[in-house]
Amino acid sequence: MVLTASTMLPLGTQAPDFHLPEVVSGETISLATFADKKALLVMFICRHCPFVKHIQAELARLGKDYFSSDLGIVAISANDAEKYPDDAPESLKAMATELDFKFPLCNDETQETAKAYTAACTPDFFVFDAERRLAYRGQLDDSRPSNDKPVTGADLRLAIAAVLGDKPVAGEQKPSIGCNIKWKPGNEPSYFGQ
Repeated sequence: MVLTASTMLPLGTQAPDFHLPEVVSGETISLATFADKKALLVMFICRHCPFVKHIQAELARLGKDYFSSDLGIVAISANDAEKYPDDAPESLKAMATELDFKFPLCNDETQETAKAYTAACTPDFFVFDAERRLAYRGQLDDSRPSNDKPVTGADLRLAIAAVLGDKPVAGEQKPSIGCNIKWKPGNEPSYFGQ
């Protein structure tokens, strides 16, 4: 496990489009899937990472809490499934089913979507406004597997509330911390490890 922080993509960046298979339904998910939503949360997660396991119940709660709202949510796993079979589509499907995710969980087999978003760690969070400009990137909250702080989703929830309320996201945006995305051999992006 390599402890890795978000790259902190510049605010205002346009959301890169993607076309990825959803692991439960098999449907293709893209930015257009969320065209009727005022805001979009893109999360890079996986199944095996202890940082994601630590917050997975809160991720499921987020999906339930915002299910009928103006927030679209998509989770993406980009890990090398050959070396990390827990992050293969069938295993991700089991995760989504067990946790009753109310949002699509997609598999980024080529890792091109992760690169387009400069995703670096699991979990990594990006909130986009109605024009799909980046309004927030960073952590869920201050909780980590080893620090005994409760998982609240506070930072991310405040950011979502601001964007849905047409307000700027207040306060410092702290990088998310987690395991590095497991890049396929020779596929590691240039920004990784900076």
